[in-house]
Amino acid sequence: MSAHASQTECTEAAVGDVVAYMTRLGQAARTAATHMRRAVTGDKNRALLAMAEQLQHRRSDVLAANAEDIARGRDNGLEPALLDRLALDEGRIDAMVEGLRQVAALPDPVGEIEGLRYRPSGIQVGQMRVPLGVIGIIYESRPNVTLEAASLCLKSGNASILRGGSEARDSNAAIAVCIREGLRLAGLPEDAVQVVATTDRAAVGQLIAMPEYVDVIIPRGGKSLIERISREARVPVIKHLDGVCHVYIDATADPEKALAIAVNAKTQRYGTCNTMETLLIDAPAAAALLPRLANAYAEHGVELRGCDRTRAILADIATASDDDWHAEYLAPILAVRIVDGIDIAIEHIERYGSHHTDAIVTEDYGLARRFMAEVDSSSVIVNASTRFADGFEYGLGAEIGISTDKLHARGPVGLEGLTTRKYVVLGDGQVRR
Repeated sequence: MSAHASQTECTEAAVGDVVAYMTRLGQAARTAATHMRRAVTGDKNRALLAMAEQLQHRRSDVLAANAEDIARGRDNGLEPALLDRLALDEGRIDAMVEGLRQVAALPDPVGEIEGLRYRPSGIQVGQMRVPLGVIGIIYESRPNVTLEAASLCLKSGNASILRGGSEARDSNAAIAVCIREGLRLAGLPEDAVQVVATTDRAAVGQLIAMPEYVDVIIPRGGKSLIERISREARVPVIKHLDGVCHVYIDATADPEKALAIAVNAKTQRYGTCNTMETLLIDAPAAAALLPRLANAYAEHGVELRGCDRTRAILADIATASDDDWHAEYLAPILAVRIVDGIDIAIEHIERYGSHHTDAIVTEDYGLARRFMAEVDSSSVIVNASTRFADGFEYGLGAEIGISTDKLHARGPVGLEGLTTRKYVVLGDGQVRR
C-alpha cells in the first residue's frame, strides 16, 4: 500500500496496526514537507481555491456525511451543545468556502527576509521565514476545523496530519476528499494534508511520539485533552490550557468605557477562551460602578459571585470561593473582586490567571504602562475588551489557536506562527581572517 493509499483509502477496519499506520502517515508527511518547502505562493493559492470549488461541488456529500455523524451522536447521547458544534448546514459550508478564499488572499510569509544588515566583514546577515515542517493537529467535534487547519498549514508551506474527534469521522472523511482533490488539481503532493482515518485513541499517542516525522503538535479542544497531550508528547506542543481572563477597572477609568468593556468582555460570547471570567475593580470606583454593572449583567442573565467587599455593595449575589478565582466558567457566571489598587490586581492575576488575556481600563497612562509591562500574559489590553484577543481581530487573517507558551509562538497563532526563522548570510567572496 502506498503512503497515499494509506491515508485516502483506509477504512477503520483496514487500518489494522495503528503504530504502523501512523508511521506510514508520518513518513508520507515528511516527504510531502520537503516538496512544500519549495511550493510557490501561486500553487498554494490555487490549491486553496480548488479546495473551495471542490467543497462547493461536493457539499451534498459533506452534508450527508455530517447527517450520519449527527445521527450517531444522538444515538450515543451526545450533549446538545456538542451536537451544535458538530453540525454543518448550508450556512456553515458557505463560511468554510469563504474561509478558504480568505486564506488564499492572505500574504504568504514564507521566504520573507527580515533584518538584513551589513557586518564589518562585508557580509549581509538576515533572517528568512521558513515552514516548521510537519504539523500534527488534534481537535474535537467541529469538522470545519479540518479545513481551517489544512488551509493555514498549507498556506504557510507545511505538511499536516489532522486527527479529528471520532464523533466527526464521516464529516472529516468527506472534507478530506475535497482537500486531496484540491491539492491534486494544483499539482501539490496530496499527502501535504492527511486526515487520520482511525478513531482509535492509540493514534493520538503515536502522533505525539514521532519526533522523527512530526515537528510540532497543536491540540485544540478541552483542558483534559490538552493536559494529556502536554504530558505525554515527545514533540514540541503549541497550546494553552485554559483562559482565565481578567478585566481590571482602575479608579481613574471612564465609567462609560468601563461599563461597555466589562459587559462586552463577559457577554459577547460565553464559550470562548478570551471571555472575561473575573472582574477586578479598584475600591474607589466600586460603590458607583458595581450596581450599574450588576444591572447590566442581570439583563444578560449572568450570575455574579463576589468577595465579601463586593457583597457589601451587592448583597444578593453569591459568595465567591477560592475555586471561583481559578475558574474558567465558559458560561454566564462571573467572579468579582474589589482590590486596593493596581499592585493587588496584578498579584491576583499572577496567582489565579492563565497567562492568556488580561485587560485594564484606566485613564492613567503610567498605570497602563505598568500593567502592560508587569502582567505576564500572551495578550495585554488597555481600554478594550478581552474578546479582541483573536487572530482575525489582530490582523492575522485567521488563526490556528492561541498559545500561552513563551517559546516560538505566543498569543493568537496565524500564518507567521506556523513558520520559523533561519539565518541567511549573503556574501561576495568573503573569507574569515
